[in-house]
Amino acid sequence: MNSSLLAYFFVMNCAAFGAMGWDKHLARSGGRRIPEKTLLGLALLGGGVGAWLGMKQFRHKTKHVLFAYGLPVIAIAEFALLARIT
Repeated sequence: MNSSLLAYFFVMNCAAFGAMGWDKHLARSGGRRIPEKTLLGLALLGGGVGAWLGMKQFRHKTKHVLFAYGLPVIAIAEFALLARIT
């Protein structure tokens, strides 16, 4: 597999995980929140696993149907894509 592709997925998953954690922090502290479109966009751009893990780790957006069901689907699709490419 192309190492730059792996690096891309690694960076996107780290970014999505971090964004979920940062948005949870902002939610608790009353700060300006990260838009849901941005969080989902990070997941769709290759950060599905990181976003899903962040949702679980930080207990954030777990009651939002789009996140609770959408992020696992995106993560599975991401794995399938990686398996198909390799």
